[in-house]
Amino acid sequence: MANAKRQLDFVSITGHAFWPDMPTRTEQNGPSLDYHIQGFARLAERWPGHFETLAAYAERGEFTVFPGYEMHSRAYGDHTILLRDISGQPIVKADTLPELHRALRAAFGDKAFAFPHHIAYRTGTRGINWETFDGDASRVLEMLSMHGSSEQSLTDRPFLHTMGPGDGTNTVYWGLNRGYRFGLLGNTDHHSGFPGSYGHGRSAIYATENSPEAIWAALRSRHTNALTGDNIHLFMTFGTAMQGDVAPAGAGKRLGIEAVGGSFIDMIDLIRGGRVVHRITPAITPSPIDAGVGFETILTLELGWGGRGTHHDWHGALWLTGGTIEAVEPRLRGAEIVSPLEGEHEGDRQDRIVLRDDRVDFEIRAHANPNNSTPAMQGLALRVILDDASVIHAEFDGQQIDIPCQRLVDAALAGSLGEIGSPGWRLHPLPPPQSWQWRGSLAIEPLTSGEWLLLRMRQANGQWTWSSPIFAE
Repeated sequence: MANAKRQLDFVSITGHAFWPDMPTRTEQNGPSLDYHIQGFARLAERWPGHFETLAAYAERGEFTVFPGYEMHSRAYGDHTILLRDISGQPIVKADTLPELHRALRAAFGDKAFAFPHHIAYRTGTRGINWETFDGDASRVLEMLSMHGSSEQSLTDRPFLHTMGPGDGTNTVYWGLNRGYRFGLLGNTDHHSGFPGSYGHGRSAIYATENSPEAIWAALRSRHTNALTGDNIHLFMTFGTAMQGDVAPAGAGKRLGIEAVGGSFIDMIDLIRGGRVVHRITPAITPSPIDAGVGFETILTLELGWGGRGTHHDWHGALWLTGGTIEAVEPRLRGAEIVSPLEGEHEGDRQDRIVLRDDRVDFEIRAHANPNNSTPAMQGLALRVILDDASVIHAEFDGQQIDIPCQRLVDAALAGSLGEIGSPGWRLHPLPPPQSWQWRGSLAIEPLTSGEWLLLRMRQANGQWTWSSPIFAE
């Protein structure tokens, strides 16, 4: 919970709870079944007392916490059960998914629901079963997590877990094209005690305030986006509808788009019925929201590297001469653990990121990258306003570096604490407003009933976001 509160506005911790159709034990699956059975027992034992812990971290207007648990199922696919209220409540179980939906409504009314997650696994191996999917009961589903992306058959985040590869008939586009309605979520699904671990899945929710009631209403309205890591704003309107809404079929309208990235925007795609029908490239057709006063940009710092199997506790600061810091966004990662068989998590790492008077002080533990393709760097991104004479000051473990902002306009800057193999740091290049913002509209040919539209956006740093669809009826 402490790890979550450092960088998220809301969270749900969902323990493994039950598996009605668990497979027959074999020598191959025995260790996995054992840790599930032990986990179910542990959750049942500790469930009554854990509400007190959740409530201790919840802070109305600042940090919302939803209790939750998981149902595993070969027949129906795994489902996450969310509860709106922190007050002590029972674990409601059922042998089938329809029975579970009915039992949740009977116990909690509209203050609980179950939704599918890691849907692209094959039906029968804990992937979604579209024949039993209920879009009224499950208003959203998980498109993205540490397991991979379930957007479509081919993505740059394939399913790599021991549960097997993804199947194209259990993807988001496949379900939408068969008339199912749902909003999109990104979830971390770590077992590392680090919700929102950077790059593995987060959700954005468009709500009137940060409260259980408002976020819950937005979830049920499908006013959601799925994110990989950066806290990207990607919003669309179609007449009076926004993402998640149903719009009348018929006359063509203009689709309004507003995007605020966390780095250089590579592309914004409009997807209609599973096909890219328009691609916006800000480098070619710039349309910033507001050039503002001065040079508004994003200063991104990454910390890590060093010898394999090591970590370093960074103590440092960032501050400006001739500029202001508007906000800071933590981009922190947990350990790469998907199941308890892969190791124990670190617990609360005691990372600290504090913005005060145009200065950010930080204490962050960063592990070395485990191989040449898996990043483990820790990061933070500062929204800053600079001018031509601004100087960026950085301190890393007592070493101070002064960097004219023009140096980072031209290119990234890297350094290390010592010789080759020592921990390193990297400051990303500074994007101008037209590179990380875009606002405009697109003409849309008339939609027929059953069609759908969604937006997706990719950044140059490899982070993505997807909007929930707008549905035509």
